[in-house]
Amino acid sequence: MFYFGGCHCGKITFEVEGEFTQAIDCNCSLCRRRGGLLAFVPRGSLRLKTSVENLSTYKFNKHVIQHHFCSTCGTAPFAEAEDKNGEKGAAINLRCLPDFDLDSIEIIKFDGKGYQ
Repeated sequence: MFYFGGCHCGKITFEVEGEFTQAIDCNCSLCRRRGGLLAFVPRGSLRLKTSVENLSTYKFNKHVIQHHFCSTCGTAPFAEAEDKNGEKGAAINLRCLPDFDLDSIEIIKFDGKGYQ
């Protein structure tokens, strides 16, 4: 299934293909403050519809995840990283898919705080 997503002001927009039945609610120092619900897809399933220059990026801890956000409205719609096998992936903030029913998924608590 295809979903349209983006930041609050529209400076960042994207399409993502996936069947989302679960989301991660992480308690690491960033996710706890940001409040996102994350679902993972191969990077090829995410298509940025606006210019890559519209992305601001933050890295912390081990500096392996590119946490993208909008410098205008502050929304963090997705992140990118490679797994240990070198496969590129994206973590989609399902809260940034306006037509997605968040009540339809299982929320899984993840102890990211313990991994820092």
